[in-house]
Amino acid sequence: MSIEYIISMITNNWPMFLRGAGMTLLISIIGTIFGAVIGLLAGVIRTIPKPERKMKRILLKVVNLILSAYIEFFRGTPMIVQAMVIFYGSALAFGIDMDRTTAAIFIVSINTGAYMAEIVRGGVISIDKGQFEAAQAIGMNHVQTMWSVVLPQVIRNILPATGNQFIINIKDTSVLNVIGVTELYFQAKTVAGISFKYFEPFFIACILYFVMTFTVTLILRYIERRLDGPENYSMIGQPPPQLMLPRNNANID
Repeated sequence: MSIEYIISMITNNWPMFLRGAGMTLLISIIGTIFGAVIGLLAGVIRTIPKPERKMKRILLKVVNLILSAYIEFFRGTPMIVQAMVIFYGSALAFGIDMDRTTAAIFIVSINTGAYMAEIVRGGVISIDKGQFEAAQAIGMNHVQTMWSVVLPQVIRNILPATGNQFIINIKDTSVLNVIGVTELYFQAKTVAGISFKYFEPFFIACILYFVMTFTVTLILRYIERRLDGPENYSMIGQPPPQLMLPRNNANID
């Protein structure tokens, strides 16, 4: 391997690498957003307290069983197998001809939703029960409590885990090459097949994956710092520190 050959390969094949990186980001961003919405809904539903009416209790139990089956299935099977089953299986069993990019986004979304559902559920459980009781004491119902009191805190608390899931999605899109999605790994494999050189194109792909994930990490850390706010807070109307002088007890008679 030589630096000159790698530079030459990038110069000759940069459109393919660029299209692959763009497709990887497109699938991972949209899939993470949709998956976060799915996980948020599923996680909130799974934390609904048992209603008093029997029919509502039964309905909630059925919904929870369905959500539990969905979460356990997609967390317990590899994404590459899910891609094969959903894309090829739906075509053979039901005659559904899915667009490859649409299928990729759908696969990443429902896979991410299963993980995000547990992340959200853990975030809701971590909120102190006293806040629920205080919200109920001032007349809030469960929906109002979740929307105005709990979810703002949950979203802040699960932001690192959500960012970690986004980074995982950037890397895991590589398995979607099995259904012909032209993401970064697929393009690197294509360049390797054309040039009969395998180390160099996959080394370039490795660098591109690292650049994408590291950039996302820096952006997420910046967002977390912004959400944390300043380290020191001043009360409204509080005098500047230089004016807050200690009282001299010796002058007090």
